[in-house]
Amino acid sequence: MAKSTQKAAAKATVTVEQTGSPIRRPQEQRATLIGLGLNKLGRRSTLEDTPAVRGMIQKVRHLVRVVEA
Repeated sequence: MAKSTQKAAAKATVTVEQTGSPIRRPQEQRATLIGLGLNKLGRRSTLEDTPAVRGMIQKVRHLVRVVEA
């Protein structure tokens, strides 16, 4: 049981900050921002660094930036 706890603690994370407005953007991009946990300019969200999350960031790369930790 201790090994699974160590694996969970060692998972990489990525922090994204919303820099652009979803106004006049396709509904798909708005939904992606919500999926990333963002909904207002300047908000930050720390997420697990997975290929799915990286793909979501790539889809809205013009509206977000990755914050260095």
